[in-house]
Amino acid sequence: MPDTKDDIRPEELSKALAERYLAYALSTITQRALPDARDGLKPVHRRILFGMRRLGLAPASAPKKSAKVVGDV
Repeated sequence: MPDTKDDIRPEELSKALAERYLAYALSTITQRALPDARDGLKPVHRRILFGMRRLGLAPASAPKKSAKVVGDV
């Protein structure tokens, strides 16, 4: 949906930043920074472990470069 002139509203910069930063900070804390109560892992750690599993990495498997794991995640 393209923006039109009617969609643009003047707003005070400090007020807009305060409102938007609070929403961003809360979503960051709840979705990325806090470990999950079920397993104690943050989402990024869970994605890395999942990627390692998909690559077939296990203690007995051949070593892989960490960049390969991170690139696949």
